[in-house]
Amino acid sequence: MAVQAAEIPQNTTSAVDLGPAVALSCRECGERFPLGPVFACESCFGPLEVAYELPSGDVEELRRAIEAGPKNIWRYAPLLPVPADVASHPSTNPGLTQLVKADRLAKELGVTGGLYVKDDSGNPTHSFKDRVVAIAVEAARAFGFTTLSCSSTGNLAGAVGAAAARAGFRSCVFIPHDLEQGKVVMAAVYGGELVGIEGTYDDVNRFCSELIGDPLGEGWGFVNVNLRPYYGEGSKTLAYEICEQLGWEIPDQIVIPVASGSQLTKIDKGLKELIKLGLVADKPYKIFGAQAEGCSPVSTAYKAGHDVVRPQKPKTIAKSLAIGNPADGPYVLDITRRTGGAVEDVDDEQVVDAIKLLARTEGIFAETAGGVTVGVTRKLIENGQLDPALTTVVLNTGDGLKTLDAVAPTTGPTATIRPDLDAFRAAGLAG
Repeated sequence: MAVQAAEIPQNTTSAVDLGPAVALSCRECGERFPLGPVFACESCFGPLEVAYELPSGDVEELRRAIEAGPKNIWRYAPLLPVPADVASHPSTNPGLTQLVKADRLAKELGVTGGLYVKDDSGNPTHSFKDRVVAIAVEAARAFGFTTLSCSSTGNLAGAVGAAAARAGFRSCVFIPHDLEQGKVVMAAVYGGELVGIEGTYDDVNRFCSELIGDPLGEGWGFVNVNLRPYYGEGSKTLAYEICEQLGWEIPDQIVIPVASGSQLTKIDKGLKELIKLGLVADKPYKIFGAQAEGCSPVSTAYKAGHDVVRPQKPKTIAKSLAIGNPADGPYVLDITRRTGGAVEDVDDEQVVDAIKLLARTEGIFAETAGGVTVGVTRKLIENGQLDPALTTVVLNTGDGLKTLDAVAPTTGPTATIRPDLDAFRAAGLAG
C-alpha cells in the first residue's frame, strides 16, 4: 500500500531511482529499510515488500495517462518500482495480454454472471513470468548487478534467459533436473547458462540461497531471492490490467494458481492500491487459490483450518506449481479467508480434462497450471464455494506448448486413413 515519505525514517533513504518506491517494509513487523537487494527483515526475518509514495491528485488524469501509455506493463510505471523512463530501456515489454470473454466455457461450467480468462500465454516467453522478470531487471540495473539468475520450475528460467539477452545481462539459471523438455529448451535457447540440479524445486531454491551468501554469487541478482521484493511487484500488473480491461471495475471473483503464492498476494495488493487511488470503486471481491493435489500444501492447510503451511514433497504433472514449501503460503491463507474465498485442489486427471475443456470451448491451449485453475473453478462451483451468478476471472499463466507431455498420451489424430474419399466416408468423418 501507499506510504507517505514522512513516515519513513531518515536512515531508509536511497540513491537508487526506482520511481515511486521509497523503502522496503517488513510484512510482519512493519520495520522499513532502504531500497536494496535484500528480502528478509533484519529484526524478525519476515519477508520484505516494496513501499510506495503513490501518485496523488486528479484520478481522471491518472487514468487517462495510463490508457495513453505503452501497450505493455510500462503503462503502469507510476505504480511500480521502476524509473519514469523505463519504457526507453531494452526490455521484452510484457503485459496487456488478452482478457477473453469465455462464454462457451461459462456455459459448460454453468456460470451466468460472466466468465473471463486472463490469458497470459501471450507474453514474450509465453508465461506471466515475463512480468515479474521485467521489474526485477530494472532493480538489477539500479543495484549494479551483472548476472541475472533464478531458481525455477521452468517458466521463470525462460523469462530470465530472454530478459537478460534483451537487456545485455549475463544469465545463469537453475532448474530441477526433470523438467518438461519444452521448458528446458526454451530456457537454454537464449544463450545463457542453464544448470540442472538433482532434486526438487525446493532443493534448487536452497542451493541458490547458499550461492547468494558465497563469493561465487557476488554481482548476481537472483530475481526470486535477493530481488524478490521487486520481482513480486510485477504480478500486480495482472490486477491493474484485469480492472482496466473490465472498464475500471474489480471482478467479483478471481481464481489464481498457487505455487509460491506470490502472484495471489500481489494481485490482492494491486487491487487494494487501485481502490486507494480511486481508480476503481471499493467493493467486496473474493480471491480463490488453485493447487494440484500432488502438491497442495496451502490447500491442505486451508481445509484443515490451519494458519501454518506444512511442506510437501511434490508429485504432480503441474510442475510449474510444484513448490512444496511455498514462501507466501500463510499470506494466501490470510487473503482467501479475508475475502471470503477458498483454496482448492484437483488431481492430475482433472487437470488434463480442464486443459482440454478450455481448448475445446475457447481455443486457449493452457499449460498444466491453467488446467489446475480451470479444474479448480469447476470444482469450486460444484462445491458451492464459487457463485456462478457473479463476474469471475480465471487466470491462465502459461502456454500449453510447454507441457505437451501432459496431454500427449490422450490427444492425437481422430483417424488415420488412405488418401481417398471412400476411406474418408468409411471413417465416418464426412459430417
